[in-house]
Amino acid sequence: MSSKGFDAAALSDIVKAHDALPGRLIQILHDVQARFGHVPEDAARQLANELNISRADVHGVVSFYHDFRTEPTGKHIVRICQAEACQAMGSRALTEHARGALGVDLDGTADDVTLLPVYCLGNCACAPAVMIGERTYGRVTSERFDELIGGLEDGLRGDD
Repeated sequence: MSSKGFDAAALSDIVKAHDALPGRLIQILHDVQARFGHVPEDAARQLANELNISRADVHGVVSFYHDFRTEPTGKHIVRICQAEACQAMGSRALTEHARGALGVDLDGTADDVTLLPVYCLGNCACAPAVMIGERTYGRVTSERFDELIGGLEDGLRGDD
């Protein structure tokens, strides 16, 4: 997902929609990320002020949950499972192949694609598992990975 410009008023609206309750921080952060594409530093600061909690509290939640990003992502997000079942079925080799095919390291973005590790997609019986956007694929080989990313738009390396 591309970064969208930070808007303090929009962030205040999100907080108000959750009644400015500190106990709704996770839900608020999900809405912030949906709106801005990530949780910008300015948003974390403003959230702490509006919810009357410390910035450390906000950063603690953002850094604990792998779904929250502090940097903008590419238009396409590719997740490769790194959990034990997928590792046993070749996800480490698949991850290395993906890094080369996409020209990006884990947690990095290149050519509008972000490559992320994930620690279980719930598809253990069909390992190794990959999620592209919101769709999960099982039993992904290097060849199948190339086919999947070849279907992405925007002139990715796999499209050449």
